[in-house]
Amino acid sequence: MKKALIVLFVIALVFGGLVSCKKQADEAPEVKVEKMKVGMVTDAGTIDDKSFNQGTWEGILMAASEGLVSEKYLKPSGGTEADYIKEIGNLYDAGYKFIVTPGFKFETAIFAAQEKYPDAKFVLIDGYPHAGDWAPVVGPNTVSIFFAEQESGFLAAVATALQISSGEAGFIGGMEIPAVQKFNWGFQQGLAYANENLGTDVTIKAENVVYQGSFDNVAAGQQLGAGMFDKGVNVIFCAAGGVGVGAINEAKVRAKGGEDIWIVGVDVDQYAEGIYEGDKSIILTSAMKYIDVAAYDMIQEELAGTLPGGEILTLNATNGGVGIPPENPNLDSSVESKVSEIFDMLSSGSIVVAAEQGSLIK
Repeated sequence: MKKALIVLFVIALVFGGLVSCKKQADEAPEVKVEKMKVGMVTDAGTIDDKSFNQGTWEGILMAASEGLVSEKYLKPSGGTEADYIKEIGNLYDAGYKFIVTPGFKFETAIFAAQEKYPDAKFVLIDGYPHAGDWAPVVGPNTVSIFFAEQESGFLAAVATALQISSGEAGFIGGMEIPAVQKFNWGFQQGLAYANENLGTDVTIKAENVVYQGSFDNVAAGQQLGAGMFDKGVNVIFCAAGGVGVGAINEAKVRAKGGEDIWIVGVDVDQYAEGIYEGDKSIILTSAMKYIDVAAYDMIQEELAGTLPGGEILTLNATNGGVGIPPENPNLDSSVESKVSEIFDMLSSGSIVVAAEQGSLIK
């Protein structure tokens, strides 16, 4: 009997211990892995500008949707260096030490920030840090990313010329800065290439190449678009942010009225922005820079510990940084096929599009 009682006592102790251990395990606090905090400061536009801000933010959101990072963006109250530095500081103070900024307007702000916050990382898209003297100073905690806009504009022009076959084109740019100039010059080279090699006849007159001077004057863009369409222009390439949105709005009104006119979008696929009836859009195609992919890839590089700090990167056809949308509902399949061939020629170096006005295509 004593032996039986001892055995039962031991079993009770063991069982009680197991229950206790299980209870402790169940009550143990869950270990949470701290996500990398990625911040963004917008430029003068909005986060849904269908252009640079939106493209950059969508790249960050891609990483966030995969559970890789937590994200936050801040919109400055103005467009000065002080305004940008203020919001960069606010992100940093909130623990967002991987900061992405879209556009050349951040160049002097990032120049100051990369030294002020040496333990933060910065990705500057379409610009490089400098002290106001245009001498690049890319710190070890900063990556500058540029795009071969001339190649993107070239491809969009070839697609445009092949689709409409003949007619007049126009160009509306925002500020006359290198990125916008390269879009313009690449587009003109693309039209010339198509006319000379692919049997098209699409011209562009000097009077129909206009830089409005800003990226946010929607009303001015609508007026410029109306003026060009009134002069017989069939298609306008807009590399102008909100100014381009104004031209798109004008084109939608005219398309509803039965006019056969088109817009070529920029930076991102602007097809949805051009919808005016059902699923009909006045966006023929878009000269794209894969801004979202660039932002996403830099986040991946940082997570892997391989962020190329101190470097200036150029994304082009060779590394998949530019192109036209993979789907273009307003382009014939034969046009898309030919543009794909041209893209391969750009990638291989068989065609070299000049980046500077006045140069010739090779």
